[in-house]
Amino acid sequence: MSEHKANTPSYTYEQAGVSIDAGNRLVKAIGPMVKATARPGSGAEIGGFGGFFDPRAAGYSDPLLVLANDGVGTKVKLAIDYDRHDKIGIDLVAMCANDLIVQGAEPLFFLDYFATGRLDGGIAERVIAGIADGCMQAGCALVGGETAEMPGMYADGDYDLAGFCGGAVERGEQLIGDKVAEGDVLLGLASSGIHSNGYSLVRRLAEDKLWKLDRPALFDSDVLLIDALIEPTRIYVKSLLPLIRSGRIHALAHITGGGLLENVPRVLPAHLHARIDAGSWEQPRLMAFLQAQGNIEPAEMARTFNCGVGMVLAVPAGDADAIAQDLVKTGESVHFIGAIEAGERGCTVQADAEVWSAREAWQAVHLG
Repeated sequence: MSEHKANTPSYTYEQAGVSIDAGNRLVKAIGPMVKATARPGSGAEIGGFGGFFDPRAAGYSDPLLVLANDGVGTKVKLAIDYDRHDKIGIDLVAMCANDLIVQGAEPLFFLDYFATGRLDGGIAERVIAGIADGCMQAGCALVGGETAEMPGMYADGDYDLAGFCGGAVERGEQLIGDKVAEGDVLLGLASSGIHSNGYSLVRRLAEDKLWKLDRPALFDSDVLLIDALIEPTRIYVKSLLPLIRSGRIHALAHITGGGLLENVPRVLPAHLHARIDAGSWEQPRLMAFLQAQGNIEPAEMARTFNCGVGMVLAVPAGDADAIAQDLVKTGESVHFIGAIEAGERGCTVQADAEVWSAREAWQAVHLG
């Protein structure tokens, strides 16, 4: 028996492709980033088996907890292929935190999941630095996470992300859409770009149309196309939270997968319909570029991309001007995009011939 053992090689976890030491180095490296996200209710320390959060210390007396989780989708593949790892973590936080704010909840804490085939500490640090940045933008603490090194599950250099965000709203103050009324005005907050939806179509167009992503964009010569495509999702929490707490917002819709057509109805009662005029705001040149390159029908644009509007507010008509002014003061770009009317729950995006012919004229001049 002893002779047999002497001839048997001694296996290690690292030989199987997993480095415990690399994981420990990463935890040490990201410690200062995590501490920078600390807020009342959390010490934002890592290394334990779980993260604690005290809602009372955050100022809540009778809170309802609101939870959301999401990923970034195939936008991650663009980050990997073009070495754009620094801001993809902002998208991860944004997709969760923006989903909480539309419930009226303040994002309080965040946990991330980073999975890869082989842990590259430099890349992981850059990604997690972006997550910490997103947490600070959203006002939530990064209280924990998981780094999973799984050889054989991912190709060399690939990784994926998932995020989990917890928030709170005082009991009875949550936004559930029951305040929406006929005649409410719809305000649209400008998006920062594509945000984090529709990237499977974007990547298909890039491949089929042979885009040169490392060259200046046709619609903006000052920006590389890859940087225009990968601009992180805007986080609307800090601009919206004071208005929510003042009771001046009837409902909010985060414009993600499904676009305007499918997200706005989610916050409407069964007897009300949203009517949006696509000519009431200037379509971003990036969106016009995508539409022209893919010959995408208007309805398909409205259910695939945010079309320049990342968040929609339903507000009382008499308060709409003042609310818009308050939002502009916080740095938001605000558009009056439509109204609520009686009818079956749903959303109609009007794009009459003049609106779309104007876009076609711009496309003909700028895109050929």
